[in-house]
Amino acid sequence: MIISTYDMPLYRPPSEAQSLIFQITLGCSFNQCAFCSMYRSKSFRIRPIDEVLAEIRETARDYPHARRVFLADGDALVCSTEYLEEVLGALYESFPRLTRVTSYALPGNLLRKSVEELTRIRQRGLTMIYYGIESGSAEILKRITKGATPESMATGIDKARAANLKVSATVVLGLGGRMLWREHMDGTIALVNRISVNYLSTLQVYLEPIVRDEFPEKFARCGGTYEPQDDFGILAEQARLVAGLDPPSPIIFRANHASNALPLKGILPRDRARILALLGAASDGRVLLRPLAERGL
Repeated sequence: MIISTYDMPLYRPPSEAQSLIFQITLGCSFNQCAFCSMYRSKSFRIRPIDEVLAEIRETARDYPHARRVFLADGDALVCSTEYLEEVLGALYESFPRLTRVTSYALPGNLLRKSVEELTRIRQRGLTMIYYGIESGSAEILKRITKGATPESMATGIDKARAANLKVSATVVLGLGGRMLWREHMDGTIALVNRISVNYLSTLQVYLEPIVRDEFPEKFARCGGTYEPQDDFGILAEQARLVAGLDPPSPIIFRANHASNALPLKGILPRDRARILALLGAASDGRVLLRPLAERGL
């Protein structure tokens, strides 16, 4: 929900379409993932707290009954715990009906917060983080310059869950190309099966022009070449992922991002058979895929 003049571009998860969005940071504090172009045009900075608090108070005059807020840009958790506590306090004071505040979280910044700090932030009202797993394969993570390992991501997510934060994780289909798609999915299955996330979403890799040449070059530094998957290869990845997931607790599964060739939703493992049947029908041409012109970030 647009509330004022933003420092564009502005991104938010699909499920935050009806949320008020406050940019407490601009850009991404890491900004090195080879496949991601979202914040390449921005220099990262944390906005002054007084500026953010004034914006919250001003917005509350126009939207006093808001119930949901998303903290942009790329990673609110890079801010100090004290900064976040002040922002969250102002939000709940200014919007009495507020029930949910969420943000993106980068692996490194989540790791730098202690469970005690995360608990403090949760108690002040941060309810959920969006966390880009991208892949559970150490090989893929290295090739895409993620700046994380499967082990470090598991540690960070475990800390968030210990603090009672909900976690919505994302996986990017197609990152391994034709050469490493099985390794990509098998590593991801292994990681998701050892952690406890509330939501799992898949995106389909979509290389914007600014990273279209860079991504294959970085991928090839570890050997081999990157050959993009076609839609049927992506469907095979999705099916392998869904078939292999056996999480510690049920996961709400979504493939509702605009990049996906085939929208999907369900609860895993309960709806595994239904989702696999739909993927099979799409692979056989019995279900139409989203046209390329309608896909994107």
